[in-house]
Amino acid sequence: MHPVLKMSDRISCLPVVHGSGDFAIQVRETMLGEAFDCLAVPLPESFQYDVEQGVAHLPNVTIVVQDESKGFNTEWSPEGNDEDEKSASYVPIDPCQPVIAAIRLAMQEHLPRFFIDLEVESFEVQTDLFPDPYALKRVKPEQYAAAVLPFLSRPKSQQHQQRIQWMARRLRELETQFKSVLFVCSIIDWPWIREAYLANEPQDLNHEPVYETDLYQVDPQTLIFLLEELPFVTSLYEQSRYSLDDDENLSVDGIKELILTAREKYKSEHQKRGRTISPHLMRTYLKYVRNLSLVERRMTPDLYTLIIAAKQMMGDLFAVSLAEVAREYQFSENLPYGRFKMSIDRGQLPDGEIADMKCRLPGPPTSWRSCDLNTKPPEIDKQKWAMRWNPFNHCSWPPEDVAIERFRTHVKDKALSLMGNDLAKVEKFTSSIKDGLDIRETLRNWHTGELFVKENPPSRGSLDCVLMFFDSPADPRDYPFRVTWHAEHQDESTLAFFGSPFEDNFVGPGIAMSTYGGAMFLFPPRPVPDVWKDPRFDVVDTLEERLLIAACHHSKERHIAVLANAAPGVAWRRLAKRYGKKLVHVPLNGFSGETVQQLRMFHILNGHEVRSYADHFIRKA
Repeated sequence: MHPVLKMSDRISCLPVVHGSGDFAIQVRETMLGEAFDCLAVPLPESFQYDVEQGVAHLPNVTIVVQDESKGFNTEWSPEGNDEDEKSASYVPIDPCQPVIAAIRLAMQEHLPRFFIDLEVESFEVQTDLFPDPYALKRVKPEQYAAAVLPFLSRPKSQQHQQRIQWMARRLRELETQFKSVLFVCSIIDWPWIREAYLANEPQDLNHEPVYETDLYQVDPQTLIFLLEELPFVTSLYEQSRYSLDDDENLSVDGIKELILTAREKYKSEHQKRGRTISPHLMRTYLKYVRNLSLVERRMTPDLYTLIIAAKQMMGDLFAVSLAEVAREYQFSENLPYGRFKMSIDRGQLPDGEIADMKCRLPGPPTSWRSCDLNTKPPEIDKQKWAMRWNPFNHCSWPPEDVAIERFRTHVKDKALSLMGNDLAKVEKFTSSIKDGLDIRETLRNWHTGELFVKENPPSRGSLDCVLMFFDSPADPRDYPFRVTWHAEHQDESTLAFFGSPFEDNFVGPGIAMSTYGGAMFLFPPRPVPDVWKDPRFDVVDTLEERLLIAACHHSKERHIAVLANAAPGVAWRRLAKRYGKKLVHVPLNGFSGETVQQLRMFHILNGHEVRSYADHFIRKA
């Protein structure tokens, strides 16, 4: 170990940032790379038995709690004064906690372990901001500690000073018994413990009376409030440990694995209803996450940065999936201990008592920020909404109507331009560029040195019907929801469509979501019989052909725009020719896949009154 981190020939000090997986790896490398006779950690002796019991149960996460109040048996009430509030200090048995990692390795190597902190009745938490521990990938521990040293403030509280003096005194006692002592402590304390050790001043300190500690198993749903690293990333560290895989860069690679797992969860849950998460979108998302992290002066992103970037780029559905995956911890066996529920600086004991919690191994201060996400409703609520659904009172959501009508107009304009392309004229350039240079004809006659320009005459005819086939050929079993909706005002089209069953996806009271498989738009709107019940259209078999024959029957113009991946086949064109119509194909791949996927998702409201609160439940894809 570097001389900077040595207090004497027998004592080596490794300053760490609590709760950092990168420092936990550094502790492992230090202990395996050098020979030590014993390990000293900054915890009091009262915690030793239960902490080592919890370490033996790893990778199952436990917590060691020490009561600091008058007792957990008194009744708690929100109106109680400060004297009646319960408080406790705790040690998280976190695999990514450097001190816990050191104890774990020392137990495996059968090294003596000494808990050398001072027993205090009421622990005072000491923490500070530090550079991102990911810097250890480029700098050595002594360089990191030396860089932080100028910004560390001297201990101000009397308890902090007494704890430092006591630990320095205990280190002097240990060096008389062992030739090589490793002391793993907080980076906040190491220069002052070293100073007190070298000063070697006489001390008059005694342990304060404390309660016994208790060991509990932590509720897996609340691990996000206990572990410093994300539970998903923490489980990756443990998985790599057991499979002997490389975990040097898991602080970054774990985030990538988290995002990829969230994408698979998103695809499996939403399938055709969600937005397509393409590799290009993932690359842009990662760049955005990197930039947000740099703005906050971090090398690795936190959960809030990941969620905000996912919400802004991929929608609420993916952000919710990402948040759910981040909370998953795969090692959760039932242990013979009571279940403890953790929250933000508070905890619930197995008997239901609530206490303010103070961590004995505090990491950098955490700022909890809110993020507005519309979460998925529980199944019991979906069942209630389904039972109250009125099948004879359906309507649409106006913002989605506006979006799909704008898209219909865009498809119509695209079809009109394609109709005009067939009438374009090409001629030699004389005095006017007209509608632009015709590159193809110019290159064809390059040897003559002449330029050719094109002239697009005004398109002849108009369009009053647009067909959109998003999923073709469509499986009728996937799209049982088939309806003809009439316009509510003159700016809406008469709409006939087939979609996925909305009964499978209730998102709020009186609000369900479906996905377009195909649709027919008639504009200007006009009253027409229900396309799906009209016996005149029973001569065809597929959903697309039924919409096609309905469009040919109700359209007043000669041309019909067809938005689809593939151009209409001979059978479709022959069918249209019977009605004297001509199909104009608009390629679906000419539009953004993400935009089309979002437009396909629409909501059905169970009555016009639902529109007053629908925006509270409808989230972006």
